[in-house]
Amino acid sequence: RLALARTDGAVEVYNFAANYFQEKVIPGHEARSVEALCWAAGERLFGAGLGGDITEYDLARLCVARAVDGCGGPIWSMAANGSGTQLAVSAAGTGTEGEGPPVPPGLTPTLPQIGCEDGSVKLFQVVPGGIQFERNLDRRKGRILCVSWHPSDTRIAAGSIDAIRVLDVCSGQTLQRIMVNYHVQKVKRECIVWSIAFLASGTVVTSDSFGRVQFWDWERGTLLESHTVSTSSVLSLAVSEEEDSIIVGTSTGATYQFQLLPVKMGSPEKRWVRTKPFRHHTHDVRAVAHSSTALISGGLDAQLVIRPLMEKIQKKGYDAVLRKFTFPHRRLVSCARKARLLLFQFSQHLELWRLGSTDETGKDGEVLPLCRMPDHLVQIKSKGPEHIYCSCISPCGSWIAYSTASRFHLYRVQYEGDGVSIKKVPEVPKLLLPAYQLQFSSDSGSLFVASAQGSVHILQLLEPGGCKHLRTLQPPSGSPEAVYLLASSADGQWLAAVSGDWAIHTYNLKCFKHHCTVPMYSCAVTALAIHPLTNNLVITYSDQQLFEFSIPKKEYTAWSRMVQNCGLHRVWLERDSPITYITFNPKKPSHILLHDTYMFCVLDKSLPLPDNSALLLNQSTLKQLPETARQRQLHAFKICKKFQPLLFADLLDENCLVVVERPIMDIKTKLPLPIQQKKFGT
Repeated sequence: RLALARTDGAVEVYNFAANYFQEKVIPGHEARSVEALCWAAGERLFGAGLGGDITEYDLARLCVARAVDGCGGPIWSMAANGSGTQLAVSAAGTGTEGEGPPVPPGLTPTLPQIGCEDGSVKLFQVVPGGIQFERNLDRRKGRILCVSWHPSDTRIAAGSIDAIRVLDVCSGQTLQRIMVNYHVQKVKRECIVWSIAFLASGTVVTSDSFGRVQFWDWERGTLLESHTVSTSSVLSLAVSEEEDSIIVGTSTGATYQFQLLPVKMGSPEKRWVRTKPFRHHTHDVRAVAHSSTALISGGLDAQLVIRPLMEKIQKKGYDAVLRKFTFPHRRLVSCARKARLLLFQFSQHLELWRLGSTDETGKDGEVLPLCRMPDHLVQIKSKGPEHIYCSCISPCGSWIAYSTASRFHLYRVQYEGDGVSIKKVPEVPKLLLPAYQLQFSSDSGSLFVASAQGSVHILQLLEPGGCKHLRTLQPPSGSPEAVYLLASSADGQWLAAVSGDWAIHTYNLKCFKHHCTVPMYSCAVTALAIHPLTNNLVITYSDQQLFEFSIPKKEYTAWSRMVQNCGLHRVWLERDSPITYITFNPKKPSHILLHDTYMFCVLDKSLPLPDNSALLLNQSTLKQLPETARQRQLHAFKICKKFQPLLFADLLDENCLVVVERPIMDIKTKLPLPIQQKKFGT
């Protein structure tokens, strides 16, 4: 798993085993900044920031589990040790002044340490049910910006302005203090040590505001090697598990790999060599990570980039692809088909738009003039610092619902000519918040609310503007994870729910009972929908596989079994963007419409599947071929890549499709200007 934090306080978790799927998102908070993240005690995730709190995240309920004051002002960095067995019990058991309470017998806590504004390094014990302050290490004047554990868990390296320190964990004393600018002549500005790593060999690696990556002998306090990689700051640094490779990120958007290589072929002597430069970012690279097969970087341009190390990959597969993630793997747009309205979800407000229309017709590719322009009808602002988890608009356009971490809101919308009035439903049932997914029934009479522990609440919507809690659905065996996807049938009889453990449960809404569980699959569910005529559940997974499950018969359909026997096209399986939405055309029952970020596809079940020798061509390319060539390329997949990046696509009626794009350039224009670099010939 990979955890990352956004500048708005949001935390995202990507699952490497599930084709790098963004499986968990904890929305941000205006009062919560996240400057550091770390995993501790297995699967427990902690964050810290300038607010001075250490936060533990509940990855099952997708919210903050608890927060503890760091007791040292703003927190700039945090790291967890490997085992914690040498530190927690013996140090806390002495009961000396300044130490935290002793560890309960039998526990083996992990100790994260934090770098604070007050110049101290503090130790905290990670124990079941929370964290406990243990003690302060040697405090010196100056801000601690980065910390790193030695693999033996006996020493800590800390970086600050103009200096690095090595501290002994047992005594808490400073063992070595190194001035990073001691050997530089006539330096008039401060050198900020932005990132630090403590290797098992005793070498301390630093990156600083002078654009250098330096290697130090901590015992002697001497500089072993220095590499200037940028004219501006080197902001981030990460080391591979074998400690033979390092990735650094700069403020110019470039990342570099250093490798520990022999000086000569067969020589035991090794040196650090800068081997591979990459430029996948346009702005500051604020964070980097080093997995066993890839270099991972994230920056101010909002992109997560995963660059594979081809020499570490044994066979071609998902790990061998360069990936860039900019957009979430979930929907932020919902559509009221009957009313032709779109609801856009932002971090702290919603926008409701009425689609434009035209009376003209034309050929493929032509832009038609509008007889009615799109209208921005209303903006709903969320009060308080919490960001919005999810939102939805009913098919008739008369209801809007959204949820934050602690509040659920329902609105009644009325349309009078070109005007619109909106009224908040005053008394809504008290639910187990937050809601993770909202879905209105096809007749706009019910609202399904995805909740924690695999449960789904059903609200009945009342005229002229009210609601009541009807029933709560739960899987028979229970689930520790929250529900993150919902799909309801057009006839109002069936509901499918997907929880964080990837289990798909179906419910009969006529009797409000659990109907069946879809057989478990080894990857995350990215989208699902129920066919309006057959009540077949179509499911897409993060490894790009496609299944069709008959809910009434409780089994996979014959078409689904044929797909699994024949296999999907290799180009389809090698895509790195998950399917995020599925819908159907009731007038053409054999058609399945689905899309990811980079393509829209009509899957025609009446046509044969393409084999790997066939070309999976874009429709615009296919139209340029002669008729005989097009007939040879006739297969089930009709792919359109005209609209990119694609946030949303849905069928309004049999002749009308609405598509929402989010051009990358629109995002980049809102970013601060990158560092200007002189280029040859300009």
